[in-house]
Amino acid sequence: MKNNLPRPGSTKLKQLTAYSLETQTEAAIDLLKRLIATPSLSREEDRTAQLIEQFFRQRSIPYKRTKNNVWTHNRFFDPAKPTLLLNSHHDTVKPNASWTLDPFQPIEREGKLYGLGSNDAGGCLVSLIGTFCHFFDKKDLAYNIVMAATAEEEISGREGLELILPELPPIDFAIVGEPTQMHLAVAEKGLLVLDCTAKGKSGHAARDEGDNAIYYAIKDIEWLTSNPFPKVSPTLGPIKLSVTIINAGSQHNVVPDTCTFTVDVRATEQYTLEEIIETIRKNIRSTVQPRSIRLKPSSIPLDHPIVQAGIALKRETYGSPTTSDQALLDCPSLKCGPGHSERSHTADEFIYLREIEEGIELYIRMLEQIL
Repeated sequence: MKNNLPRPGSTKLKQLTAYSLETQTEAAIDLLKRLIATPSLSREEDRTAQLIEQFFRQRSIPYKRTKNNVWTHNRFFDPAKPTLLLNSHHDTVKPNASWTLDPFQPIEREGKLYGLGSNDAGGCLVSLIGTFCHFFDKKDLAYNIVMAATAEEEISGREGLELILPELPPIDFAIVGEPTQMHLAVAEKGLLVLDCTAKGKSGHAARDEGDNAIYYAIKDIEWLTSNPFPKVSPTLGPIKLSVTIINAGSQHNVVPDTCTFTVDVRATEQYTLEEIIETIRKNIRSTVQPRSIRLKPSSIPLDHPIVQAGIALKRETYGSPTTSDQALLDCPSLKCGPGHSERSHTADEFIYLREIEEGIELYIRMLEQIL
């Protein structure tokens, strides 16, 4: 663990020069190019963490690093004030085989910046960092600001945001940077993965013997896909269940005694994850084992000041079906960032350069209304 973060209220910090939006954008794009050029697959983000450390050091911004997570707070941190968290991740998925460009070479072309992680979520991360730098040295803010660049988001790992939350001050609300075209994802579905096992009895397929586990699994899957949970979220819609993996049998002439299947559940705030598990267990024969109950649904009230600030800037509100590090937070949180979700995890991923400038500007204008 590396820590050069001073105690809140320390006066031993150098003055940060005020930067224009243009300068902040140039610095953010330069940082994004260096992040793209530095492979940072999940659990392998040490080198991009070093780049982020270097960025803060060059601006005389003290920071703290825990494993591959780097975080800092505004100069005039006041423990008596509420705290806002700005968060995005610097890990990426693996590049798929369809890339026609070098995924680790930042390429500018026709106003776009290509490269792995450019859209998800490098553009968001550097825009939030630029926004943090804008407010870092300002006095008399209504909120403290914590900026956290975190790891392992793409694999929902335990050594990313979840690892450092106990080290952070209490968070009153958060902005999580993910590509939303700077619109306001005011709710996000949680993720529940269930491993289910149907049990039968083996026998010879040529004779009337055995108890076929596949048939029990089929009946359970039929219940899962034809009995929707009745409560529907006004922003996220219904809970969505999808059977995504099924395995059974050893050879053609043996009745299988075991059939396993996996269910992907996208949960809403209408039910706790525990309630969903219990309901399923009561209605199917198979055993049900959740892999985790960490990734909870998340939301922020429409009347929250940061949401109202975004609406005043003509940002639209919606519910997001995809999961992010919001799921690990116990405070109100807003998902918002430059880029487009449909470009994430695609070959020849890119972000428009103008989106980064717009992202920094809109983040700043939203926060100015509450800070």
